[in-house]
Amino acid sequence: MIEVLSAGLYTTIQDIGRFGYRKYGVPLSGFMDSYSALLANQLVGNNYDCALMEITLSGPQLKFSSDTVIAITGAGFSPTLNNVEIPLNSLLKVNKNSVLKFGMASYGLLAYLSVSGGFNTEKILGSYSYYRDITSNSKIIKGDLLKISPTKRTYSISNVLVKTEKAHFNSRIIEVYKGCEFDLIRGGNKEELYDINFTISSESNRMAYLLKGNKKFSAKEIITAPVQPGTVQLTPSGQFIILMRDCQTTGGYARVFQLTDRAINRIAQKRGGESILFKLK
Repeated sequence: MIEVLSAGLYTTIQDIGRFGYRKYGVPLSGFMDSYSALLANQLVGNNYDCALMEITLSGPQLKFSSDTVIAITGAGFSPTLNNVEIPLNSLLKVNKNSVLKFGMASYGLLAYLSVSGGFNTEKILGSYSYYRDITSNSKIIKGDLLKISPTKRTYSISNVLVKTEKAHFNSRIIEVYKGCEFDLIRGGNKEELYDINFTISSESNRMAYLLKGNKKFSAKEIITAPVQPGTVQLTPSGQFIILMRDCQTTGGYARVFQLTDRAINRIAQKRGGESILFKLK
């Protein structure tokens, strides 16, 4: 069991997502940055689909009621265990009554905490992923007691750190494929889209990242059609929208691009105010 002493800005439990229910309008949800999340599960020996904690920008304080093993990946939060700084991307032993703290991220946006056995919170429609109106909670709150699945796995703890791609956090390049309605784009030479510095709006969230550019493009609305995480929509008013893990299942805006899987993970680590460039795959 883990007690939440403080919750941080926006902390949730996520797994690989909720599959098989999109026909009912249920979003996929799941890890925003699966590159970092899967590494966290791999480090502690969990299955790739185990639930873990996703931490956004400002992290929680957590107290452990039993001995366990953890790993922290993703953004640079400089976490501490009993007030001693601990490394990212490494296997770590945690003793009973230890307190884990996260501050503010020095780079990136999202960190992931995996615990041996995985979090065993409320499972609905085949997934532990928090989502408002589906799970009881949309985020963790102070006082929550989070269950952990039991495991008999044994560990050999070392000081080895796993290296991650620096480009995952500092590259501005977002790879895309042309979308179904790419040819509906109006307002200028489409090739100019790859030279525009798009700025991520501070209003972005797990549903969608909103982009601001310095050149005006637009596209007429379409008959409602399927969308998915990574779909880039362009509105008649010229707003570019990148759909993320909690996005709706259909939409009526032109689907002008589709992000690659790697691009979805990379843009998930971008904050409001950072800029990106589209690159055609």
